[in-house]
Order: sequence, then C-alpha cells, then structure tokens
Amino acid sequence: MAKIAFILLCHKDPEAIIRQARMLTEAGDYISIHFDARAKPAAFSAIRNELGDNPNVVFARKRIKCGWGEWSLVQATLYAVEAALDAFPRATHFYMLSGDCAPIKSARFAHEFLDNRDVDYVESFDYFDSDWIKTGMKEERLIYRHFFNERTQKWRFYTSFELQKRLRLTRDIPHDIQVQIGSQWWCLRRRTVEWIVDFTRKRRDVMRFFRTTWIPDETFFQTLVRHLVPDAEIETRTLTFLMFTDYGMPVTFYNDHYDMLLNQDYLFARKISPEALELKRRLGALYNNADATFNISNEGRSLFKFLTARGREGRRFARRFWEAESTLGRERELMIVVCKKWHVAKRLLARIRQVTNLPAIEYLFNEESTALPDLGGLQATLAKRTRHRRALMRMLYDYYETDRLIVCMDPGNMDLLEDFCRDRAKTKLLEVQCTFTDDYLIGHAKRVGLAGEQTPQDTLARLLPTIRGDITHECDRIRDAEFENHLILRESDAREQYPDLLARFLDIPAEKAQDIAKMDHLFAD
Repeated sequence: MAKIAFILLCHKDPEAIIRQARMLTEAGDYISIHFDARAKPAAFSAIRNELGDNPNVVFARKRIKCGWGEWSLVQATLYAVEAALDAFPRATHFYMLSGDCAPIKSARFAHEFLDNRDVDYVESFDYFDSDWIKTGMKEERLIYRHFFNERTQKWRFYTSFELQKRLRLTRDIPHDIQVQIGSQWWCLRRRTVEWIVDFTRKRRDVMRFFRTTWIPDETFFQTLVRHLVPDAEIETRTLTFLMFTDYGMPVTFYNDHYDMLLNQDYLFARKISPEALELKRRLGALYNNADATFNISNEGRSLFKFLTARGREGRRFARRFWEAESTLGRERELMIVVCKKWHVAKRLLARIRQVTNLPAIEYLFNEESTALPDLGGLQATLAKRTRHRRALMRMLYDYYETDRLIVCMDPGNMDLLEDFCRDRAKTKLLEVQCTFTDDYLIGHAKRVGLAGEQTPQDTLARLLPTIRGDITHECDRIRDAEFENHLILRESDAREQYPDLLARFLDIPAEKAQDIAKMDHLFAD
C-alpha cells in the first residue's frame, strides 16, 4: 500500500497548516513542512508547538526566504524533500503541496490510485518545442543569468537582463540536459526522489545553471525526472486540479464547488479560498472516509470555460481590409440555413439537393470535415475559411458555376451572419428552431465536453438551464439583428406551414416545396 510523504511549502495561516497536517497524517501519511523564513517567527512557533510531537510530521532542516520565480522555491523544496527522505523510510511517494491545496478524494482512493501504476506524475514538456509558455520570456529564462527578483526588484532585474543582452553574455545549457517545463505540483516515487537528491550532489554544473534561471520551479524537477527516469515510467500530468482564468490568474474554489471538485480526475485541488471553511471541513472529513466512492466525470475545465465565456462575446480581430471591401456580388444569392441541431439541417439540405439540384454545403465554418472542393488551400482549416470567408464563398460560386448557393451555419456564428446578411448580394436566412428536451441537452453537454458519463444529476440539473438559456440567447440575437429575408421554421408549427416557408426561401414552385416538406423524420433525434 502506498504511503505518501507530502512536501508542503507554505508562508501563512498557521492554523490552516496545522489542520491540514493533522488531516493528512491521521490517514497514516506523512508531511514535511517548509515554512517561509519571511513569515513572522510567532507563526512558525505555533506550528512547531502544535505539530512537534506528531511522529508523522517533520520540518525542513533549514528555513529560507522564498520569492516567486526564484531558485529559493526549489531550494526550499529540496530541504523539505531531504528531511522527508531521512524521517520517513516507509514513504513510497512524495507529493508536492501548498497551503492552498486540499484533497478531493479519500486517502484510500489516493493510495489505491498510486498503487495501480508504478509511474511518476509530473508535467514534463519540451521547453522549446511545446507551447507551455504563452507570453513573456522563453529562451531568455535560460541563456541569461537572473540574479534579481522581477517582482520585488524590477529595475535591477531588467537592467541586468538588458546589460547581458547588449554585451552578449549568454551561456550554454548543460550539454546532456534537455530542459523540460510544466506545473510545479508533482507526485514522484521514492526511488525517483532519491535519484534527484543524489544528482544534485554530483552535478554541481547543473545546479549552478538552475540557480540563476528564471522561474526554475517550472523546470528543475521536470527536467531532472525526464533525465533520470525512462519515459515509460512518467505520466505527463499533475494529480492536482487547478484552473486559470483568461488573465492567467489561478481560479479560486469556494464552498459551492464541493461536488464539482469531487468529480474531477485528480487527488488534490488548488487553490482553495481561505474563507471556504465549510469546503475545507467537508474535504477534510472526506479524506479520512474509507467508504467514500467517486464518479469521475472530469468536466471542470470545459464547464468553467463555457460558463465564463457567456459574458465575453465579441470579436477578437477586426475584419481584414480586403474582406471589408469585397462582396459576394450583387447578382448572386446566398441562402443560409441556421439550426442548432446540425443533423436536422443536414437532413433538410440533403432533401433540398435531391429535389432542386442546388449546390448545398453543410457546416463549412463549423466542421473541419465538411466536404469541399480543392480551392487552393483556402478550404484547409476552419481558421482559414473564417478569415477569408468572402473569398471562399466567391470561389465556391465559381466552382459550382452558379449564382445561387445554400450553406448551413450554427446560430452561434453571429459574426458570419452579420457579414453575409449585410453583403450587397441577396441573402436569405431560414432559421430552423427545434425543440430541445432535457435528454437531448444532456447528450449535447456530453458531446461538447461540458459533462461526462459520470456527471451527477444535480450538476446536470444546474447546468441545463444555462445551456437552454444560451440557445435562446443565440436565437434572440438573430431576431434582434433584424436581418432582411429572415424566415423561421419551427418544429412546433403545423406541418402545413412548411411548404410555403420553403418555397419563399428557395424561390421554387409550390409542388417542389411540398415534396421537400414531406419528410417525416426531419426533426428526429
């Protein structure tokens, strides 16, 4: 059975640290604590007084002052790791934690999880080939020496950096090291940790290199694990659930996140609000509950992205000048079928094709796999199609040698609808409004990753009104835009109304419209 030695780096809230240590050690695990030397001595004394007689608690042999982005964070971790190795010979795994972390599974679940696979869990991506770093310094973190803290000594940090650039004072990366990058929240086996400590004592050149890199807690352990351990024994992921906002800030969890956290495929979560006392209490009780069971649905990140995006609609880029000034052509006609249920629109288009022989293209701006002719590479990706939307449509008119074309679009493509419906060409819009049952919306949520097979019913119940409201909002935006030639075909309308709508939309005789409308299974799910 796995025995975990938790490596805890912390700098505040001694009461919370004491509660956290007691909770983890009551389950038979261990904890090694490094408390930042910048903190008040009284806070550390309180921790030592409360935990000093606990045989499953040890303190780093040396406390140092830690700063974000500095080597001090790695050094503090090494001090805590060395103390844990010496004090806990039965520890099989070493798990990196902060004071803001909390378990989201039981100790029994965590031990069984670690027993199931003999691997190290650490994000470890190639530093140069991956896109883990989104903005800011990349190569400069490594090839220049960083002696100052960018947050507390900004002028010195950038003056030193610019001076090294001007004088070309670059340095080489150790020749046998392939630098990796990833989250600092890892879980490593005892053998791996022993190898790392031994490596730090033998390879002084590598230690000198990392001591003056910038943000080494994202590269040091990640690089050494990949250097020392076979790839087959590394699971490139963290076991700590964390999310970031669009602004790069960590998402904070509160009391009402309890159910969502339990459903994620992780053992711990970060970052728990200091005020979320009820959440901490419930998670603490859960960790020592040997009978607890878990349904893993793992939809947390996709749910967060979906819900936070509701109030942030807008364009990221303005239209290119050649798009703004071009047109499909005054003499051309574009008929757009708008429908949220894509299979319904595809059935309708297939029938229109059969009866009218008009060129009809399915969701070309939504599905990469939509069948399109070779248009010189312009059709290759959704990004290209959307960016060069008018050029793409003009080429399709030319390819099919026609002035009349039908396409499908999702009601969420409001920017595309705005563009085409305001064009000098004649544009018609047929909005097909479907009925959405709860079962269909649940299936939709699972298809797009907002829910999983194990998502609890109460989570789905809270999610469904948001999805339904989102669909209604899209329909309202189309209606509020007051497009000309906007027709609405509703599933709830009498079937006798369909032929007239189709005849007006397609500009075809009533008999052909009647032939198209005879479909009995148009709205079948």
